Amino acid sequence: METFNLTVNGRSVTVKTDPERSLLDVLREDLRLTGTKYGCGEGRCGSCTVLIDGRRNHACVVPIKEAADASILTIEGLAQGDKLHPVQEAFLAEGAMQCGYCTPGMILSTVALLKEKPKPSDAEILQWMEGHICRCCGYVKIQKAVRRAAADSAK
Repeated sequence: METFNLTVNGRSVTVKTDPERSLLDVLREDLRLTGTKYGCGEGRCGSCTVLIDGRRNHACVVPIKEAADASILTIEGLAQGDKLHPVQEAFLAEGAMQCGYCTPGMILSTVALLKEKPKPSDAEILQWMEGHICRCCGYVKIQKAVRRAAADSAK
């Protein structure tokens, strides 16, 4: 067992755990941040996507020791009080969710995409969202939501 200091959603936290334990397990089990979902456990489905120091990562394959001293953003930290983040607003406006299981990861990936490419092409959106699986097949609405978020942030 080792002690790790993290900043999660702007809050400093200390966790004592096995250094090889996944960030996903720590977020869900120790910190009770259940918006980050377990999907495949292999970093291939995108359900566990979080931003670590602003870059998207699959929390299921990141050992906690690699996230130490990092700033981690989960879906729970995206909204500011009662005000949704513009990407969350766009997903809501487009109805870009059905069961909602993949939605937190998709939203966080979109936040990272728009930070890197504020006006992505459709091809760039599709490439960026590769590795995200929506079992309900809501891809058309998800792409519309990403386009809407990009357009709204350009205003």
